[in-house]
Amino acid sequence: MSRSFLTKFAWLSIAAALATIGLKTAAYLLTGSVGLLSDALESVVNLVGALMALAMLTIAARPADEDHAYGHGKAEYFSSGVEGGLIIVAAVGIALTAGERLIHPHELEQLGLGLAVSVAASLVNFGVAIVLLRASKKHDSITLKANAQHLLTDVWTSAGVLVGVGAVAITGWQRLDPIVALIVAANIVWSGVRIIRESVSGLMDKALPPEDVKALCDILDKLNQNGIEYHDLRTRQAGHSKFVSLHVLVPGDWTVHRGHELVEHIERDIRSALPNVEVITHLESLEDPASWELNRTTGPDPSPDDSAKA
Repeated sequence: MSRSFLTKFAWLSIAAALATIGLKTAAYLLTGSVGLLSDALESVVNLVGALMALAMLTIAARPADEDHAYGHGKAEYFSSGVEGGLIIVAAVGIALTAGERLIHPHELEQLGLGLAVSVAASLVNFGVAIVLLRASKKHDSITLKANAQHLLTDVWTSAGVLVGVGAVAITGWQRLDPIVALIVAANIVWSGVRIIRESVSGLMDKALPPEDVKALCDILDKLNQNGIEYHDLRTRQAGHSKFVSLHVLVPGDWTVHRGHELVEHIERDIRSALPNVEVITHLESLEDPASWELNRTTGPDPSPDDSAKA
């Protein structure tokens, strides 16, 4: 089924970014707070990230073709990786601006109205983030997940800025504003690193999550009770699509038909346990020593915890 419908969530994120840029810029102009300026700059990054998400979700929705037999799902990892990088760039800009203001403090103005505008922007981000997070879980989209995490980071960032600006209003100590902005920048960097790390894991064909591997092993371990073996279990994920391959070893006197029925049953069970999975099985004879030779260029056969069983 085409996943082109997911682009509507990217458009929602774009609309939210435009709205929050306007609101947070207005808050900065009203108050002169560098903390609120840092908040507005991050919303610009949100907009770029949302545009990238739209582009990559459009590509990822394309069906498999002659040059991309496994589809285009990995395009989503590029989107989340770029967004993570943009988050870090924004954090550097915030830190530089805050550092200058820390050296040369500036009195804040119209704090009440500025804070009210900033709160409104945060509520917009929070609402959209919840929608995107639910959609990412339902449709298994790393792009929407990264976008949602970014918006939630923006919400907590805004909360920190509001605390800083409020503290300035109460204490009159102007340097609290840039100090909070520096803390915000550090938090944004951590968020960006997390998103990039998850994207790299996907591009490097990291194995499926432990809970998915356990579900696979629960199915496959039942084979041992019937004198059948399996090994060379390998898994990976590309966007929402999951890929599983394994060798199934049966008695050598089985007919091709009987062996085929067995692997068809195994594949059906795996598809029932894991959504959006493509399964490849290789049937081999238990008595043939060559069956136990792995089709790998390097490295030993991993343990079950590493997504394989010998």
